[in-house]
Amino acid sequence: MPYPFVGNMDLMGKLRSLELSTLVRPTLLLLLFYGARDAHCSLVYGNMTDGRSLLDFKEAITDDPGGALHDWNDGIHHCMWSGVSCSVRHPRRVTTLELGSLNLTGQITPSLGNLTFLRELDLTNNHFSGQLPSLNRLIKLESLAISENILQVNIQDATIALANCSELWLLDISSNMLVGSIPRNIGSFSNLRVLDLSQNNLTGIIPPTFSNITRLQVISLADNQLEGNIPGELGQLPYMMLVLLKGNKLSGRVPPELCNISSLRELDLGMNTLSGTLPADIGYTLPFLVWLSLGTNNLEGHIPDSLGNASALRHLDLSSNYFTGQIR
Repeated sequence: MPYPFVGNMDLMGKLRSLELSTLVRPTLLLLLFYGARDAHCSLVYGNMTDGRSLLDFKEAITDDPGGALHDWNDGIHHCMWSGVSCSVRHPRRVTTLELGSLNLTGQITPSLGNLTFLRELDLTNNHFSGQLPSLNRLIKLESLAISENILQVNIQDATIALANCSELWLLDISSNMLVGSIPRNIGSFSNLRVLDLSQNNLTGIIPPTFSNITRLQVISLADNQLEGNIPGELGQLPYMMLVLLKGNKLSGRVPPELCNISSLRELDLGMNTLSGTLPADIGYTLPFLVWLSLGTNNLEGHIPDSLGNASALRHLDLSSNYFTGQIR
């Protein structure tokens, strides 16, 4: 089926425009069917109940303009609170915390690290600031979405805070205030399918150790201050669909290895300082390519004739380069 991208669509919008069934996602328990119980019946795990951990998190919220957490109180079982889902097999254990787009202001407290059955954490599009606390006890965590906040975090500290979260398949820390260089140990998150670190202040190079994340399907490092070459090792990722690296200071050639990922749907390398020519057979080696953006670079040479055979291509931007010739 076609993949209708829109130019200003955000990354998650693009994921939704793909067949999400192609993104290998574990089945998550999202529904809970049991009545409210007295909070005093909660079992203790470690030093705290999950409910107490959530209340500690709530106490760090300095502004909740919509009253989203109004029902977070001892009069209601914590598994019935807004945004909270619990396990069916392990009652009282929180598996999902969905608090996106609620205009919450505050900090992310270390108490969330006590929710050791947590699989999904969504704090997207709020006003959380400060650091990312250690979440190393969340060994079941599969999806962490904390984009569109104002977290002031060094990317190396963030990877340390998540070092034991080996089940993560989605990590989205885009649109925050991340700084520092992407550490080489990023490759240790071997189960990642989706990684979005875009719209931050990251510097340094793109580490070749990304090639260790062999299941990776989406990578967005767009709109940072990354420099150096695009590592050819990215071409070793056989399931890659989206490679979004625009708006950095990347230089050197477009790696021919990158143009050999037959599963690739979108390649956006615009607004860098890339040079050299494009592989002549790019239109043949990327048969499912829908979006190719290479504008505002220093690329040169003939426009590859093979692009005329890229039948799935819907968006092509080669502007502000030094290309010659025409698409036939």
